Amino acid sequence: MKNLKKPIFKGVGTALVTPFLNGEVDYAAFDRLIEEQIRGGADAVIVGGTTGEAATLAQAERYALYEHAVRVVDGRTKVILGTGTNDTRACLSHTKFAQSIGADGALVVTPYYNKGTEEGNFKHYMSIADSTDIPIILYNVPSRTGVNLGLHLLERLAEHPRIVGLKEASDSTDRLVSLSEFRNTLPIYAGNDSQIFPVISLGGVGVISVVSNIVPDEVGRLCALMLSGEAEEALDVQLRLLPLIRALFLETNPAPIKYAMAKLGRISPELRLPLAEVRDSTKQAVDRELSRLGKI
Repeated sequence: MKNLKKPIFKGVGTALVTPFLNGEVDYAAFDRLIEEQIRGGADAVIVGGTTGEAATLAQAERYALYEHAVRVVDGRTKVILGTGTNDTRACLSHTKFAQSIGADGALVVTPYYNKGTEEGNFKHYMSIADSTDIPIILYNVPSRTGVNLGLHLLERLAEHPRIVGLKEASDSTDRLVSLSEFRNTLPIYAGNDSQIFPVISLGGVGVISVVSNIVPDEVGRLCALMLSGEAEEALDVQLRLLPLIRALFLETNPAPIKYAMAKLGRISPELRLPLAEVRDSTKQAVDRELSRLGKI
């Protein structure tokens, strides 16, 4: 059996929101968020991903945010940068930049909209991995991309030494079970906060989390309990967080998490179109769960 690749991190990696204020990145708020994550014990921060509204960041904004994150974290936790796009050349440029500034890894989403063939997606990922020296985590999120990374494709990609993880955000239990076959060649991260318990129980190594923007300590505890085999206590934590997780996905992420963080006084609720302010019913659901957890 092949040895397990060393994951970039184990435990909780927080998919950080990008705070905006009057149309610009709010770096003062962003710095506070990073410090909160470090104090909360986050094992990694993921910057410029879906939760960070990367699709609406101009290239200059994206690269400035990358550099700022690496500089502020200063080695105190892992920094993984979202570099994926549906243009291989742009993705390669982003990934090379991430490498050049000392990021610990790159999170590369499956190319979306173009909907590449299996061979096209294989060549996409291989071209990124072959042309850089930075560790790469694949990101499978078919609900957003319209493409599911097939098991045969994952088997091929897992052979590359710099492809060192998979963030899996699908709702198929059968697929999660099948992915456990890759636990010795491709460390698996839960891409849905509701699936931390099952993913780690099937051999996964952690989560790339949205809810940990609010509760990095609790998500970290859940991961630590699972990784140490304390499943019963871990299940209690997962179930305690589950109603909040559900509320945070009543509308398109990151609109609800940004509302929640604004409610807690951490950031402005500002989003970039086409995302818009959440409905009153979503606000009420989020408020209810924040109150239940003693956050407000």
